[in-house]
Amino acid sequence: MTVNLLDLDAQGLVEFVTGAGQKPFRARQLLHWLHQGCVGEFAQMTDLAREFRDMLERDAVIRAPAVVSDSTAADGTRKWLLQVGTANAIETVFIPETDRGTLCISTQAGCALDCGFCSTGKQGFNRNLGLGEIIGQLWWAERTLRADACAAGDAQPGRMISNVVFMGMGEPLLNFDNVVSALRLMLDDHAYGLSRRRVTVSTSGIVPFIDRLAEACPVSLAVSLHAPTDALRDRIMPINRKYPLRDLMAACRRYLRHSPRDSIMFEYVMLAGVNDRDEDAQALVALLRDIPCKVNLIPFNPFPAADFARSSRDTIRHFAEQLTAAGLIATTRKTRGDDIDAACGQLAGRIEDRTRRVERLVRRESARVAGVPQ
Repeated sequence: MTVNLLDLDAQGLVEFVTGAGQKPFRARQLLHWLHQGCVGEFAQMTDLAREFRDMLERDAVIRAPAVVSDSTAADGTRKWLLQVGTANAIETVFIPETDRGTLCISTQAGCALDCGFCSTGKQGFNRNLGLGEIIGQLWWAERTLRADACAAGDAQPGRMISNVVFMGMGEPLLNFDNVVSALRLMLDDHAYGLSRRRVTVSTSGIVPFIDRLAEACPVSLAVSLHAPTDALRDRIMPINRKYPLRDLMAACRRYLRHSPRDSIMFEYVMLAGVNDRDEDAQALVALLRDIPCKVNLIPFNPFPAADFARSSRDTIRHFAEQLTAAGLIATTRKTRGDDIDAACGQLAGRIEDRTRRVERLVRRESARVAGVPQ
């Protein structure tokens, strides 16, 4: 059976090559060619023995999700729609800046959390992505961007992607094993070699898996907060009914013991007349006062049938000033890629509407990670 090498982590590559009668060091060579070099043809792996390359041609492939569309916004933000099965697609977004290049990747086809302000959540949930579909987004984007740089005249382009954020479609912690495997490849010096500080997992607040991430592979953590009280968060983020703010804040404090950064990033989408009032700012200050953190205020990005409107610039500025005056660090995210629906909360893709209850997903994922038979 043909094996897609992007589906294998470092240990999986060792098992693959030794199972084919090769020395274990061949796995490290493959890791280098695949993920450092983003090479897609075995013939280009010039330090591999000819016999080994012949075996790879026969028994293996390097296959990332197929590209359905490739669009670039006026500000340079680039979005790929990638096929992950019949009637299912995911979206991956590259955000270029002068000092870094950030890739926003997806972890699920759709999302089960149904946050009221998020286009992706309105599409329902289909399935978790496999390791090859997650790491394949980084592999494809890095490979494509390097090729474009070469075509533009850069003979030896360096790394194009310096930061990765798990902020695309889906809730990363509900696809825990595959996300952790992808994280480890991203951090591996023989693969992408990214710093833990430059890889960020964003979660809506799946408390048990925040603790598991701290133990398994701590990276920078972002929490989609968006409301300062349980009453409001229950309304716009149903997951809060299962993991209320008291439990979520406690998990964040525990995570800081392991985090490569000395603070948590809290994301807060600004919804006109909903969570942007003076009393909301003061409640947010009270909630976060004893947690080392930064608050990233996100102007709401509208989508068809959205029930919310974006807070005005003056309202967002005043809200930020109140947080800063109280001693919090507050920034306002620059809206990028909204003309190609690549901005925060706009990713939707093409998926089948098969919404599942969050509780069922949590139970299933918890049992799988714990090794309980299903």
